[in-house]
Amino acid sequence: MSLSKANAAGEVDVAASASPTVRRRRLAAELRRLRGNRTGGTVAKALGWSTAKISRYELGQSSFPLDEVEKLLDFYQVTEPGRSQLLALAAEANQRGWWEEYADVLAPEYMEFIGLEAEADTMAHWQVGVVPGLLQTEEYARRLNAGYQSVIPTPPGILDRLVRVRMIRQELLTRDPPLRLAVVIDEAVLLRRIGDSGLMQAQLQHLATAADLPNVELRILPLSNRETSLVADSFAIFSFGPQATGEADKLADVVSTENVTSELYVEGETGTYLYRLVFQGLLNASLSPAESQHLIRRTADELWA
Repeated sequence: MSLSKANAAGEVDVAASASPTVRRRRLAAELRRLRGNRTGGTVAKALGWSTAKISRYELGQSSFPLDEVEKLLDFYQVTEPGRSQLLALAAEANQRGWWEEYADVLAPEYMEFIGLEAEADTMAHWQVGVVPGLLQTEEYARRLNAGYQSVIPTPPGILDRLVRVRMIRQELLTRDPPLRLAVVIDEAVLLRRIGDSGLMQAQLQHLATAADLPNVELRILPLSNRETSLVADSFAIFSFGPQATGEADKLADVVSTENVTSELYVEGETGTYLYRLVFQGLLNASLSPAESQHLIRRTADELWA
């Protein structure tokens, strides 16, 4: 079963199943663990494969044909119940996520981001440029995408599909169980005009309303802040809970950092721990949730009314 299925009304169910993106990462990590101290070349030679093929599987960069996964498990002498768990994981990794229906308009890095977001238990997000995608109104998202028209002309139908993807992603905040989101937004985002005043007022009112969700902690880092001199580009930290199928399903935190054209992913305990320290520093220097909500509403009423 794929992550999402269309219901009778044509809507997407983002909670239908696990993310194949995350399943690929979990399986790849387990295959690396099983190889142990053996080189990829040693395993490849024993199976009559290329070293590049072993590398693709261990990086999660390809699908996982079940017969080939079985050959790997045979070579690694994996027995039950771990064998069945890994084969089930491989089957899920080969399924399609709802976002793959939009592959014609999405960059591979963005699809990876959506796949991680889809299965994350918690997400810590620092945003300096615009309102985070999970908290954007449709009009704000549309205007942002249209803003690239002067650089990369885009047909209206593609813009519609990009906005649709963003709206589907937001269902994570109201699914069962919902994504737990902690977000710190630079105050400049509230002041930066995207579209007209009415659009900005509606967007800030939407932000203030989203802050009422029990699974959302929203804070504003004020421009007058004196608590920290931390300067960082936008980033998101994804955390994943334990899964029912055992050791193979454990996945460490993943950090996504943004630039104009792509996402950069940081993994490993040292790298992700650094980002957690930075996020905590930004969180500590921010207004409280209540103060942040008050500032958002006041800016909406005084600047964008």
